[in-house]
Amino acid sequence: MKRVLWGGVALACLLIGSFFYWNSSLTAPKAGGDGQAVLFRVTPGMSAAAIAEQLKKEQLIDNVTAFRTEAKVSGLEKSLQAGTYRLTRGMSIRQIIDVFAKGRVEQIAFTVPEGYTVAQVAELVEQMRLGKKERFLELARNYAPYDYMQTDNPDIAYKAEGFLFPSTYFLSDDMREEQIMAMMAKEFDKRLTPDTQRQLADRGLTVRQWVIMASLVEKEAQVEQDRPLIAGVFYNRLREEMPLQSCATIQYILGYPKAELTVADTKLPSPYNTYQHAGLPPGPIANAGAAAFSAALAPAQTDYKFFVVQANGAHRFSRTYDEHLTAIQQVGGL
Repeated sequence: MKRVLWGGVALACLLIGSFFYWNSSLTAPKAGGDGQAVLFRVTPGMSAAAIAEQLKKEQLIDNVTAFRTEAKVSGLEKSLQAGTYRLTRGMSIRQIIDVFAKGRVEQIAFTVPEGYTVAQVAELVEQMRLGKKERFLELARNYAPYDYMQTDNPDIAYKAEGFLFPSTYFLSDDMREEQIMAMMAKEFDKRLTPDTQRQLADRGLTVRQWVIMASLVEKEAQVEQDRPLIAGVFYNRLREEMPLQSCATIQYILGYPKAELTVADTKLPSPYNTYQHAGLPPGPIANAGAAAFSAALAPAQTDYKFFVVQANGAHRFSRTYDEHLTAIQQVGGL
């Protein structure tokens, strides 16, 4: 009888000890964890076994069996959300399970500055490993999901140019070129409100003309207060059938920022050369921000027809060509 009792006690002790050992393997921080953050990606359809092996490979857990068992008990295999999770070396298995179970998918901040061209957005996509530059550019050539983006003009390199609204977007790392482009175009479309459309109609502007003008203002203006004035100058020149002579269009033709343009640059053969061709260029030269769009919709009422940039980034505006020549001599501009 005593032997039976002692055997029962021993078994109970063994079970209790196993429980505490097992529980500690789930709740104890991983030995040797250095606290380093790790972005751990779970792909669609990834099994708990595959996740466990990858976690061990990335030194996030030591006990694969403990993770798989806890994942099964927690029902994680049926509810695991694909995506990227931010984990830390040193987290316990239960802490990792908790992150997965709550679907705390890490989002990537994708910030597109105002004035970026399609080519620059494509570069950013590749730099952040969200896709390939060439794939983004290929899509941008004919990307026009909204009627106002449609054009048959063969001179336009990218139909998406000007319609990808610059902002900060929060993306999951499984988003790729198509989804990013669609998100940016949708953000622009949100800003084309009924009120904005009424104002465009009042000014006799199409959406494309508005976007082109906003892109010119965006690339020319360096200080906030100049935007409405620059827009006013451009509209004045259009009314009087004067070439816009926008240096920004030359920069667009060159494809890179050039500190000082030459007279030869202004003679480059291109339909975007507003020194050689009157009227608006065939398409936008950048993706403008909200302030530039506002200026293009509500320009300053002015009789200025010329401007030249000063050393501090602000522009000096002139009414006559003689005044403009004097301003150029004084500030050393083109």
